[in-house]
Amino acid sequence: MLFGMLYPAYASYKAVKTKNIREYVRWMMYWIVFALFMATETFTDLLISWFPFYYEVKMAFVVWLLSPYTRGASLLYRRFVHPTLARKEKDIDAFLVQARERSYQTMLRFGKRGLNLAATAAVHAATKGTLVAVVMRARRTMRSCGRTRRCPPRRPHAAIPNPC
Repeated sequence: MLFGMLYPAYASYKAVKTKNIREYVRWMMYWIVFALFMATETFTDLLISWFPFYYEVKMAFVVWLLSPYTRGASLLYRRFVHPTLARKEKDIDAFLVQARERSYQTMLRFGKRGLNLAATAAVHAATKGTLVAVVMRARRTMRSCGRTRRCPPRRPHAAIPNPC
């Protein structure tokens, strides 16, 4: 499928760079048809990949889409894709707006849940003394001073506490 992506990507780049409208439209039609092909291929691969010559037929189809002589992508776009999208455009737009709103609300809900969980866990850990125990254990480790660093000698009657 690299042949179905790399050459068209470079040709699309050239069409945009040279501002050739005819080539730009040709490659846009190709990319729309190719995207639909890739989306359907995800499911068809699971069902009919065992079919003899399946991968060869798939590659021939991509070459047919790509070829400037057959103009397969343009043919499929004009006969099937464009009329279908034009007929269903309002429904698709409404679905996309609704999906955007739902995803935003879902992200807010999960964000709030995550923050509540983190706050609850912190409070729970603090009330159980877990944080205090961790801090005390770290202090005891620093007091041993055997491997971590050298401590100044202890002064038992000093007003300033020993940093270790």
